Amino acid sequence: MVIFNGQLKIKIREALDLKPTAWSLRHAVGPKTQTFLLDTYIALNVDDSRVGQTSTKQRTNSPAWNDEFTTEVHDGRRIELSVFHDAPIGYDDFVANCIIQFEDILHNGSKHFEDWVRLE
Repeated sequence: MVIFNGQLKIKIREALDLKPTAWSLRHAVGPKTQTFLLDTYIALNVDDSRVGQTSTKQRTNSPAWNDEFTTEVHDGRRIELSVFHDAPIGYDDFVANCIIQFEDILHNGSKHFEDWVRLE
């Protein structure tokens, strides 16, 4: 297993066609599944530590953030991006996430990685 030590600079650009979960729709009224818009943000974690959070984009299922984060990483194994709906009542709703292993990024010896990642 590859362990990363150094400076991580990550830019979160956008998400496309996010779908509200059944839990997100619990307070919606009317024809909700086709028209429900999310208020989304992304939480950025390295291993189990929160290192950043994007701004919240209101009423869109294809948000564009273009937020950039830089942090020092010690013994890093993975990056986790989790999308949440900023719920008006109670806890924020989980929408989707992805995990990127440092090993997958660094396997080709490059210092830069740019790609779309699939949220699940």
